[in-house]
Amino acid sequence: MFQALKSLVQGRSARKPSEIGQLTYAIGDIHGRRDLLRKLLDQIEDDRDGASAEYIFLGDYVDRGDDSAGVLSDLILLATRPDLQTTFLKGNHEAAMLDFLRDPAAGPEWVQYGGGETLASYGVRVPRGAEAQDLSAWSACRDSLVARMMPAHRHFLGQLSLTELRGDYRFVHAGVDPARPIEEQGEKEFLWIREAFLDSHKSLDAVIVHGHTPEDVPTSDGRRIGVDTGAYLTGRLTAVRLRGRDIDFLTT
Repeated sequence: MFQALKSLVQGRSARKPSEIGQLTYAIGDIHGRRDLLRKLLDQIEDDRDGASAEYIFLGDYVDRGDDSAGVLSDLILLATRPDLQTTFLKGNHEAAMLDFLRDPAAGPEWVQYGGGETLASYGVRVPRGAEAQDLSAWSACRDSLVARMMPAHRHFLGQLSLTELRGDYRFVHAGVDPARPIEEQGEKEFLWIREAFLDSHKSLDAVIVHGHTPEDVPTSDGRRIGVDTGAYLTGRLTAVRLRGRDIDFLTT
């Protein structure tokens, strides 16, 4: 399940040390694990000890875990806190959920990689057996989801960012294509890329902070910081703390 990549904080590249202004926490893929989200947020609260901070969530809030609806509710509530700056990025799983909301024909593919758990968290029954081949059953499933979703959840999903730049760090769900200018890239790269980004050694204009690809431990090599530690399976939800030139990890 986990890609065998080097562990923890590795040797930096020859580029100058990266820097960020505000204290920033970037949180990896939650995947419906509301219990872990709450534990990690408590850890971050203790860690920042009242200091001003920005929380950047790297996407994949839904699917696989058992409480995607609860995760979205918690994130929406977090965004209302006046003492925090919050930024939410789109992951490929949010994109898949939005595809289903637009077109129920996307349902069979979505449930293959975790959409069924998201539907269950809203109390929606997934078409099974012969029903799973019937588009009208998926249309009814989509309509049931729309009826049960709080409007705030759908609004939240529709407002997610694809990428954000802070100081020398670019935040994105999956990564970037090293062969193409950032301004020419979109959802295909930012939400889905893996090998072309992970296997490249090409210098980039910023350190990429990302999730999407589960690793046994969080990784920082001077070119990228990966914080997806497979929370839905491992029980380890990870955030990276960036302050000035310092890089540290917090994990449940």
